[in-house]
Amino acid sequence: MSTMTIAKAINAGLRRSLASDPKSLLMGEDIGALGGVYRVTEGLKAEFGELKVVDTPLAESGIIGTAIGLAMRGYRPICEIQFDGFVFPGFNQITTQLAKLHARSEGILSTSVVIRIPYGGGIGSIEHHSESPEALFAHTAGLRIITPSNPHDAYWMIQQAVSCADPVIIFEPKRRYWLKGEVNTEEPGRGPFEAQVLRSGEDATVLAYGPLVPVALAAANAAEQDGHSLEVIDLRSLSPIDFDTITRSVQKTGRLLIAHEAPTFGGLGGEIAARISERAFYSLQSPVIRIGGFHLPYPVAKVEEQYLPDIDRILEAFDRAMAY
Repeated sequence: MSTMTIAKAINAGLRRSLASDPKSLLMGEDIGALGGVYRVTEGLKAEFGELKVVDTPLAESGIIGTAIGLAMRGYRPICEIQFDGFVFPGFNQITTQLAKLHARSEGILSTSVVIRIPYGGGIGSIEHHSESPEALFAHTAGLRIITPSNPHDAYWMIQQAVSCADPVIIFEPKRRYWLKGEVNTEEPGRGPFEAQVLRSGEDATVLAYGPLVPVALAAANAAEQDGHSLEVIDLRSLSPIDFDTITRSVQKTGRLLIAHEAPTFGGLGGEIAARISERAFYSLQSPVIRIGGFHLPYPVAKVEEQYLPDIDRILEAFDRAMAY
C-alpha cells in the first residue's frame, strides 16, 4: 500500500501505462515540460520523451481528431483536456466520430482513445473552468465514462481506461486532486464500471460520484450523530451505470438521494431516479430526491459555495425523504 494524492495516483497510473504499452502516448496542452496545469503529467516527458508525451497546439478539436486517426492506426492515445469547459471545440469529434466509428465500421476500426477531463468546481476559478458536462457525453452511445473519487480508483481507472477497447472519458474531480489516500498498486479491487458501497446504512441510500463522494460520506457521519444510518454509494461509472448495486441498496433502505455537482435539470440524477423508480417502485418509501447544482451558468467564485451541494443540502433532502 502507498499513500498518494489523486493527482499523483493518476501520474503513477499513466507512467505504468506508458511503460507497459509501446503504442500508448499522451497528448495535450502544456502537458510536457510544464506537466499540465495541475502537474498531473509532471516528469513524464523527461522520462518517456517528446514522442510519447506530446505538447499540442491550443486546439481541442485538433487533439481529438488526431487521436482518432492514431487509434485507427493501432495506437492508444491519452488526451488531456485542460479544463472541463474547453472540451466543446472537440465535442463534434467525440460524439459524432469517436463514439460512432467502431459501430459504423462493424468493429473493423479501433477507437481506443482515452480523454481525461478535469471537471467540477470548488477551486475559485472563472467561467469555463468549473463545469460538470458529464450528462452531455453520457447521452451519447458508444462512450464509456468513469470518474474516480479517491487515489486508489484514480490509479487503476486510468490504466483500465487505456487498456479498454472502447473510447473512455475519465472525468477527474479537480478540487480533489490533492486528496490523499491509500493505493494498492497490486490489486484494483473491482472493475471500472462497477459502483461501490462505501458505507452501509439502513435509513436511506446516498448516491454520489467524483467530487461529491467525500461530501456524501461527511453527511452520513453527521446523520449518525442524530441516530440515523445512511448508506453511501460511489457510482464510479457514469456510462454504463451499475443499476444492480443501486437497486439492491434501495430495496434495503427504501429511500434514495442522488447528489452531483452538475445541475439537477437534465442531469444524470434524473435518469437514475427514473430507472430506480421502475426497478424498485414497491421498495421506495419516498420519492427519489436529487441534490445538485442550479440550472444556471456556473457562478463567480465568491458565490460558488451557494451553488455547490454541501452537507446541509444532503441532510435537508434526507429530512424531506423521512417526512413521507
